[in-house]
Amino acid sequence: MPVPVPRQRAIPAVECGQAPAGSPDSGPSKEQAAPGTHPADNPTTRRENTTDAHDRPAGRRGSTIPTNLTLLLIEDDPAGSPLVPDLIDQTGKPIRVRTARNLTEAERLLTDDVHCILLDLALSAPAPARPNTDTDGDGGGDGHDELAVLRHVLELAPRHAVLALTSSSDAERGAEAVAVGAQDYLFRDELDGRLLSRAIRYAVERKRSDSAERRLAEGRLRAQENRRLERGLLPTPLLAGSSLRFAARYRPGRSRALLGGDFYDVVRTPDGTVHAMIGDVCGHGPDEAALGVELRIAWRALTLAGLCGDELLGTLQQVLEHERADDEIFATLCAVDISPDGRRAGLCLAGHPSPLVAAPGRPARLLPYDNNGPALGLLPGARWPRMQVDLGAEWSLMLYTDGLIEGHVGGGRERLGQDGMVEMVRRQLAAGLQGEQLLRATVNEVRELNGGELADDVAVVLLDRTAEAARSR
Repeated sequence: MPVPVPRQRAIPAVECGQAPAGSPDSGPSKEQAAPGTHPADNPTTRRENTTDAHDRPAGRRGSTIPTNLTLLLIEDDPAGSPLVPDLIDQTGKPIRVRTARNLTEAERLLTDDVHCILLDLALSAPAPARPNTDTDGDGGGDGHDELAVLRHVLELAPRHAVLALTSSSDAERGAEAVAVGAQDYLFRDELDGRLLSRAIRYAVERKRSDSAERRLAEGRLRAQENRRLERGLLPTPLLAGSSLRFAARYRPGRSRALLGGDFYDVVRTPDGTVHAMIGDVCGHGPDEAALGVELRIAWRALTLAGLCGDELLGTLQQVLEHERADDEIFATLCAVDISPDGRRAGLCLAGHPSPLVAAPGRPARLLPYDNNGPALGLLPGARWPRMQVDLGAEWSLMLYTDGLIEGHVGGGRERLGQDGMVEMVRRQLAAGLQGEQLLRATVNEVRELNGGELADDVAVVLLDRTAEAARSR
């Protein structure tokens, strides 16, 4: 990266002894676009070098010298005076120059291949949309803003480096231009090729550095958002006084910078009932994650208030309908309430995959899902039947989102599915895995079968009732 050279005045390269003085009649290498003509359709805007063949360096005759940097000069000079000398970058290649006589032409010429803008601050600013009556702003009480043209260009080209051009008698104005957002300022009457070339490279690198710093700051903010969303999506279970063991895994999909819309929670109410829930908001991103947090918090509050089953899901649907950003947004959900003795459970499904249950001496299986109700947010006035299931004295109950079963198997289009997941869990249970180890092995094997990261988020919750807990009852 070129080293910034701070200065109060622009010292010509000739004065520094770094370059010979150019002849007064040496013209610039510019690209002049005719008014009303798109640069791509104007032959003069596509010219890269105006040097004649006999003036080219030896070994380059008959070939166009490639251009690395492109400068857009915005200056009010209808006669085309040679304001900008011939420019050469640090590799000896010419810097391509485009010229715009006003901001309208500049907007047409401001394409992605432009690296730097050289703006004459003496250019007439566009007329404001309404009179400026601000007496406290930079423009003063008369409503005149000397940097209005610069502000307009910065708004027009937020990703481009900008050099401000002013007279040597107006250094204060140049300094103000840098404070407003320009990368540097130069004096119009002290320009030469070496100085301007170096200033362009410095401005481009400084803009890149500023952009990288801004992206880094945005990344830090995004990480903070991740942590806040994670605290909401991945809560601390309220299981004080319960003999059940709890484990959970959450893994966001590869395509999101933020956590997705999967959410879960587990609480124990004063009567000894353990309530568990897992859900999935359709879509991915911060809005869906925030909605998942809202649904989880609402579920916990409603559960602790004594609601259960159809009444609870109906109220959650009202919350979703009021909080979602689009009428197409819906959420699937699985809710389980386990009786205080731990042997029975009520199950409500709202468009969600059925949980898996395993017990000693019995292979892992899916709980019934014949009475699966619709996802939340799809049908106004929907109902969600509550099914009663027997768990037995010792069991493991696994709740999961569809990201666990929708991964591919191998390089084909076949998906793992619920049957494949059940067989996988059976093998892992037979190998003696349980709790956190079981969940970790399950998620890792699903990823391996998929050939890499899963496209969707994965959330898995495991509740276990051990033989010791059963004997204590």
